[in-house]
Amino acid sequence: MPNIKSAKKRVKVIETKTMRNKAIKSDLKTALKKADAAVAENAADKVEIVKTAIKKVDMACSKGVMHKNKAARKKSQLAKSLN
Repeated sequence: MPNIKSAKKRVKVIETKTMRNKAIKSDLKTALKKADAAVAENAADKVEIVKTAIKKVDMACSKGVMHKNKAARKKSQLAKSLN
């Protein structure tokens, strides 16, 4: 445990950000799995599920959890699988 006040604060801030990033990543992975499953079994609402997954990818990218090139690649893969 750090002794300096600013270092103590950094530990708290990093913990908070880690929890936020973990929640965003988990939500994103769930959305991607649902989209893949919907496309694979040709579900009736697969377009809506893929749109939701693309939105989650954009949000992860804007929050800095995912790199912009990876986000673009994921969105492209989702659109390709849908078509």
